[in-house]
Amino acid sequence: MVSIIMPAYNAERYIEESIQSVLKQTYTDWELILIDDCSTDRTSRLIAEYTQRYPNIHVHRNQQNLGVAESRNLGLSLASGEWIAFLDSDDCWHPDKLCLQMELADSDDAIFLFTGSAFINENSQPLNYYLPDPEKINYHELLKQNVVSCSSVMIQKELIRQYPMKHASSMHEDFAVWLQILRDKQICAYGIDQPLLIYRIRSGSKSGNKLKAAVMTFRVYRYLSLPLIPACYYWMCYTWRSLRKYRHLV
Repeated sequence: MVSIIMPAYNAERYIEESIQSVLKQTYTDWELILIDDCSTDRTSRLIAEYTQRYPNIHVHRNQQNLGVAESRNLGLSLASGEWIAFLDSDDCWHPDKLCLQMELADSDDAIFLFTGSAFINENSQPLNYYLPDPEKINYHELLKQNVVSCSSVMIQKELIRQYPMKHASSMHEDFAVWLQILRDKQICAYGIDQPLLIYRIRSGSKSGNKLKAAVMTFRVYRYLSLPLIPACYYWMCYTWRSLRKYRHLV
């Protein structure tokens, strides 16, 4: 079974699109764990309707606002599946996303998988750009550009449980975890070069603010104790590749 973890905070505008994309999966052995991070809008009411209709959709409401990293960690502690997938409450999946990843896991004994991404704007309108993914990526290549979008990841639970996400508004907490796993375990992450993730570009998000995203990426390098010169080298690689990517998204 795949346990899908979806943190949600004031997500009334998009969360039903995200949940519907899970319900449409052709791979059916899943549970969806919704972590309501003290929403003050209609999020709680909307997700309650789904838990009443679908026995494999569960909700936990935090006692206090914990942030996305701690909410993901909490969802992981509640997961029953052997596999973990993450989906943000404003992103969506292609219907074959889990099925194709499970087929790849079975054929290549992969334990850390991700996919390519299509993009939509705040109004759910498709953008004319697709971010391709390599067949596999190692630690040093991932340092040059984070092509592993959190909402595209499927990973074995026993592996990700060893690397809880750090609550840090100053860096990309998921990027830090992917790098730690590839570095420490000396493995590769396996990609499916299809736009199975539909990623929403939002102006107020961390990834939507390009300068802030660049600073946060450099902080990931320093968090991983990269010496200054290698950190600067990888940051320049990141900056160049990000500029090439973002020119398609404006």
